[in-house]
Amino acid sequence: MRKVTVVDYTLRKLGEGGSSNLLFREKLAIAMGINRYGADVIELPAVKNPKEDRIIFRTIAQSVGTSVISIPVSDDLNLAADCLKGAGHPRLIVSLPVSTVQMEYQYRLKAPKMIEKIQSMVTEARALCEDVEFEALDATRCELAFLIQACTAAQDSGATVISICDDAGIMLPDQFANLVAAVKSKINVPLCVKVSDKIGLGVADSFSALIAGANGVKASVIGEDALKIDSFSKAFEVKAHECGLASNLRLTEIHSDIETLLRKMQSKESKDEGIRIEGSAVFLDSESTIQQVGKAVKALGYDLSDEDLGKVYEALMRLCERKSSIGNKELDAIIASSAMQVPATYKLKSYIGTMSNKVNSVTNVVLEREGELINGTGVGGGPIDSAFMAIEQCIGHHYELDDFQIQAVTEGKESLGSALVRLRSNGKLYSGNGLSSDICGASIRAYINALNKIAYEESQR
Repeated sequence: MRKVTVVDYTLRKLGEGGSSNLLFREKLAIAMGINRYGADVIELPAVKNPKEDRIIFRTIAQSVGTSVISIPVSDDLNLAADCLKGAGHPRLIVSLPVSTVQMEYQYRLKAPKMIEKIQSMVTEARALCEDVEFEALDATRCELAFLIQACTAAQDSGATVISICDDAGIMLPDQFANLVAAVKSKINVPLCVKVSDKIGLGVADSFSALIAGANGVKASVIGEDALKIDSFSKAFEVKAHECGLASNLRLTEIHSDIETLLRKMQSKESKDEGIRIEGSAVFLDSESTIQQVGKAVKALGYDLSDEDLGKVYEALMRLCERKSSIGNKELDAIIASSAMQVPATYKLKSYIGTMSNKVNSVTNVVLEREGELINGTGVGGGPIDSAFMAIEQCIGHHYELDDFQIQAVTEGKESLGSALVRLRSNGKLYSGNGLSSDICGASIRAYINALNKIAYEESQR
């Protein structure tokens, strides 16, 4: 029995269709469903919004360990490669047209220049990723000699998989089988086919291609002209053994996932209810997308990296499982505890202070930096005020205190206190949190946590 590779391009199809209203968790759920039904390769859409897509694609890549994760590249190949970091089996797709009409319409290139472009892009992609697919678009309207030349050029440049696409949906099964056999006889790497179901021949074309020697088939859950994975799997169940073919398809998973997904897609309306900003107040909930969380973070004055924004989003979604909505204070606390966790430049060794309603408070703080102890003493209107002044004396610098919050997180006389400190340096906010049974200690730890983030970023510059 010959093993058939099944490639699912549902997410790529959704991306090309502009379904940006899908939530982060819905895209991840679709990817997990595709993985469960046994697809060998999951195609993601091309990168459109680098900041958001990088987080979504990396999460999918890390969550779906058994399938190959592939992304079509654009002129910025590094961007696509960066989105696949952490994937167990990453693949870059170089998609270029090979028919005369599309080469000249899309790229204004004649055949010889298109061969050069195929070679250069595949070579560059191979330098970034060990697995590279060349996808010959509109292959069934191309001269056979040129199609073979394009495929062999891609193979010689480092392509590990070749795909030919019947985008026009015009070939009968025997014609498509002859085309596949001709290309397959000239290349040594696996050959995959992407057929159209525009005139209802998708399943027949795909089986003819497999019998003619193709190694894999591309299918999708949705798409008017796409070969549906549901239809292909039903035909495969009946005819695979007769044709000497086998796959990893799990039919029960396919049917249940398709029904669930289609119901969701049909009932879902484009909306933007995941975030409300009223004045300075921010409200987030479980429907919020990562893009909306990013807007809320900016509304609070933070400028987070992609990685930190991803951490904040994940922490917020966990909190939304217990709370219906998240406001400023909760989001601030999440940012402080989840974003930009850095090595400790300053470590708290000890602190001692006085408190009185007659005289000012005095606090002594001892910090450690690179093995050296730094001592500072501050006088202020209260123990926390004097403690912050003592820290400033230790570091020899004053930072603007943008916000300071304290609250009890447990009940009783020995309850734990949580403190949140926001410092501003060069116009940028840095938040830190601290936890202690002593609210003064929690405040000192929160200040030092924020201070370490400033110190780390300054050292990187």
